Amino acid sequence: MASTAEQIASSLNFGAFAKATELKKRLWFTLGALIVYRLGTFIPIPGIDPAIIGDIFSQQSDGILGVFDAFAGGALSRMSIFALNVIPYISAAIIMQLMTAISPSMEQLKKEGETGRKKINQYTRYLTVCLAIVQAYGLSVGLESLATSQGAAVENPGLFFRASTVITIVGGTMFLMWLGEQITARGVGNGISLIIFAGIVAALPTALASTLELGRTGALSALFIIGFLIFAIAVITFIVFVERAQRRIIVQYPKRQVGNRMFGGESSHIPLKLNTSGVIPIIFATSILLTPVSIAGFSGGGGGILNSITAVIGRGQPLFFLLFAVLIIFFAFFYTAIVFNPEETADNLKKNGGFVPGIRPGKNTAEFFDYVLTRLTVAGAGYLTLVALLPEILISRFSVPFFFGGTSLLIVVVVSLDTVAQIQSHLLAHQYEGLIRKAKLKGRRG
Repeated sequence: MASTAEQIASSLNFGAFAKATELKKRLWFTLGALIVYRLGTFIPIPGIDPAIIGDIFSQQSDGILGVFDAFAGGALSRMSIFALNVIPYISAAIIMQLMTAISPSMEQLKKEGETGRKKINQYTRYLTVCLAIVQAYGLSVGLESLATSQGAAVENPGLFFRASTVITIVGGTMFLMWLGEQITARGVGNGISLIIFAGIVAALPTALASTLELGRTGALSALFIIGFLIFAIAVITFIVFVERAQRRIIVQYPKRQVGNRMFGGESSHIPLKLNTSGVIPIIFATSILLTPVSIAGFSGGGGGILNSITAVIGRGQPLFFLLFAVLIIFFAFFYTAIVFNPEETADNLKKNGGFVPGIRPGKNTAEFFDYVLTRLTVAGAGYLTLVALLPEILISRFSVPFFFGGTSLLIVVVVSLDTVAQIQSHLLAHQYEGLIRKAKLKGRRG
């Protein structure tokens, strides 16, 4: 029999949405914030020639810089104030999460609840500033070395240009970090994920138009384009299926008598998703690969070691695929261990009198959770690796000039599913509030 929450969820409609004024305010705020982000991607850094930057970038757009630009929504190719996007913040978050796993003091800080979480977030912001300064300075130095037959990309290179570029880019990154936090707190969905989502989706119409134009001119056959689109739809369907897949562990609560009334005796379940880590491993792995290669790509011809980095781990290279797969698998296990603690879950069940049928409470239950979670994570990591790498291999093999591969598809679908789930949660909360008000009114009339 369906639960009360499931019955309410099945009755949700546009009428319920129209009455949820708080949800509409959150949606409008989210939309407005994303519009501000998109407008910022068209504001160029002072002191550069956008036309020359565009010409230089078009020559490297098929490489990993194209991946970076897709994540940034075209901000990198336009060299805007949001050129680094939220990549420094993601890198800082990776480092802080690693520190909480290996540093006893950081682990203790994490266990302090809301106070500890605020301190960790503060440290993450400080680290984001440091990383953004380093990356912005490397980008400014690289810009000074860029030139074409039409002239240099930087009009007046020197210390002033470097300082102004660093201040502008770091300010843009910090603004995006703040904007993402505001979306999370006052809007709908995860702000950082939605910013990346908006950048990818914004590049989709242009990518589709260029692909169809190649089909019109005969560079690509119509049959190949249709097959590629069918493949993309199949990948989306597969992603939705796996993201909704979960293992439900039955939990039983014993009966207990309080006075003359009997409570408990109910059964529930703990849903463990097949892909517990979500899209985080993909984002983390991509950010780690993008940071060094993006600097190398914009360094011009300045250095054999940077050219070697670009040649060895550039997009389409075997080492790129290997590193990408290893990083995805590592972060899948790492992030799953962070978001789900078997020992803590088993202890909470034991304190509340719950138990898994056939498993003794306490240590045995924790070992059972760890066993199930490990098997699920193996399948989830394999799924993430397959979805991220298979389209990339096909794109590299057939030289399709259309970057909306597995990584982009996965981010778009997962963020969409998470955002829709949060919208449904807000609607459910609104429905519950309506039921409570009706019950109070009936009680007063009675």
